[in-house]
Amino acid sequence: MTADDRHLVWDWNGTLLDDLSLVVTCTNQAIATVDGPVLTPQQHRVAFRRPVADYYADVLGRAVDAEEFGRLDRIFHDAYRAGLTSCALAEDAERALRTWPGSQSLLSMWFHDELVPLVETYGLTPTFRRIDGLRGAVGGDRKAAHLARHLAELDVAPADTVLIGDSIDDADAAEDVGATCILYAGGFTDPDRLLARGVPVARTLTEAVALAGQPRR
Repeated sequence: MTADDRHLVWDWNGTLLDDLSLVVTCTNQAIATVDGPVLTPQQHRVAFRRPVADYYADVLGRAVDAEEFGRLDRIFHDAYRAGLTSCALAEDAERALRTWPGSQSLLSMWFHDELVPLVETYGLTPTFRRIDGLRGAVGGDRKAAHLARHLAELDVAPADTVLIGDSIDDADAAEDVGATCILYAGGFTDPDRLLARGVPVARTLTEAVALAGQPRR
């Protein structure tokens, strides 16, 4: 199977969109309301995981129930919306998108009704066969079920799919549905953690696309 025959699913936050600094700022704003510590970007990259409620529990050193997480999640997203205009695409995002010869789609854990017009502002909408974001009211869950639905709507077989993302959860989601994953080291997760996951890791998005197009063993 060649790259022309494969379908590429892109993650958005931390992958195509360079929003790490904003995410860390908003995380700090949320956990400050419950006397949490101030996190640096590197601390976030080392510790971040999904479900985000579990990440908050790790950071705070105590359990975070659904009610509290819902409140923290709203604080985070309100701050994130306010800062979105400061975010740019990853340096080589547009070049990487142009490089891929096959079909492409976008799957994000950002809210769907806000994601679609946001992607349009970057001029990327025509690039994707389908754009899917989170349709629930509260974020922070794992991606696997969303990826399965995304591929079903596209009528694309997981075995013919490569997911490019920046988190361990992206690798877990791809594995759960039977897709291939390439992890990008420039996003939300420390590169050593990505390497330890045992899937290919790229330093740039164009490198990730090149890895995605390599013949399968």
